Parts: sequence; structure tokens; C-alpha cells
Amino acid sequence: MSVDLAQGPEFVEEDYRQYRALSSLAVISFVAGLLSALTFLSWSLAAIPLVGIVAGVLALRHIRANPDNYTGELFALLGTLLCGLLWIGGWSKLAYVHATEVPPGYERISYDDLQIDPEQPTELPPARATELDGKKVFIKGYVYQPTGGQTTGLTRFILVRDKGQCCFGGNPKITDMIEVKMKNGLEAEFNMQVRKLAGTFRLGAGQSIHGLAGALYHLDADHLE
Repeated sequence: MSVDLAQGPEFVEEDYRQYRALSSLAVISFVAGLLSALTFLSWSLAAIPLVGIVAGVLALRHIRANPDNYTGELFALLGTLLCGLLWIGGWSKLAYVHATEVPPGYERISYDDLQIDPEQPTELPPARATELDGKKVFIKGYVYQPTGGQTTGLTRFILVRDKGQCCFGGNPKITDMIEVKMKNGLEAEFNMQVRKLAGTFRLGAGQSIHGLAGALYHLDADHLE
């Protein structure tokens, strides 16, 4: 756009200010603030508000140091505020769930506890898994895609550690599978949601299920979420 210099330097200065660039860091902070609600879903997504806070602080410094060249202070302020509030809220909610989700009398375990020890690669089952035999445990995982078209009313199924194995044709390792037998009339369904199960953990090869070899680990489940 051309500027009429005959109208004086004050007009030129005012026209120039109308075309200050919007800070990209301010936009990043604001978008991260909107996405920070995802922190309520997973610990790993807490990186989103942290990125937004850093971007917002840097944007504010840059804008205030160069007020004639950049704008977007409001975006940076809102983004930083949203990121901070949602980060605190998300982590508080996840911490509460983590502290209360294990039923009384059960021990929390993960698939990491069931993996082969690199220092003893020939020991199967691993020593840690052997220690858990017969104990009441709590574990999270995904229902492996059943064969035959049945997706509801499952009383016996394979639990795996991630979505790639359960839903997208993954071939789980023997230490990433747990054969689950539901007790007390409980039934599960196949979907892409993480399942929380509690029951008695056992060792020993089972029967083939869903085209997979007999699982090394078993769970007689009496609790399902």
C-alpha cells in the first residue's frame, strides 16, 4: 500500500503501525492453550501446555521489546493463562485417578514388569513375573481384536499393552500378552479404549486364542473398568 508523504510524518507513523506483524509465537501459545485440554487424557500430553507457556513468555518479551514491529500480546497472554490453568487441572485430575483407580488389596503392575531381563535373556518367565504368580494385581491394556466377528460379551480374550497391537494388526510379543478369563459374570468388549482389570495373576501356557499361541501370562479377572 502506498503512503502519501505529503500528509506529514504523524500520518505515516500511524499508517505504519496499522501493519505490525502478528507474532507467530503468540499464535502458537494461543493454539497450545486451546489444545491443552487434552492434558486431562494422558500424562504424555502435558507437553502441550508446557510448549504454550514457553512460547507465550517468549512472545510477550519479543512484542514488548519491539512494539513498533509486532502485535499479538493478547493472544500470548490468553495462551499462557490457558496453558497454565489446564496444565494444573489436567495433572491434578490424572494424579487423582492414579491414586484411586487401584482397588483395595491389589498391586499395580505394568507390562514393563513382565518383560525379559536383558541381563538374563534366557530366563522365561522373568523373575519379576514369577514373583507375581498367584498375587492379586491391577493392570491396564487393550483388548486384542477377536476373531469370528464377536466384539461384545467377551469372557475370554487377550489383553495387550498398546493400540498398535490390539487394533492395527500388530503381532504382540509373548511378554506383551495376558490371557484374561472374566469371573463373576463380567464381560468385556473390543474397542480402542484402555481397559483397567484386576484379578489373580498366574503363569503357564494356555490354549490358543485369536490365532495366537498360548499366552505365558494369565489373569483371572474379577474387576473391570
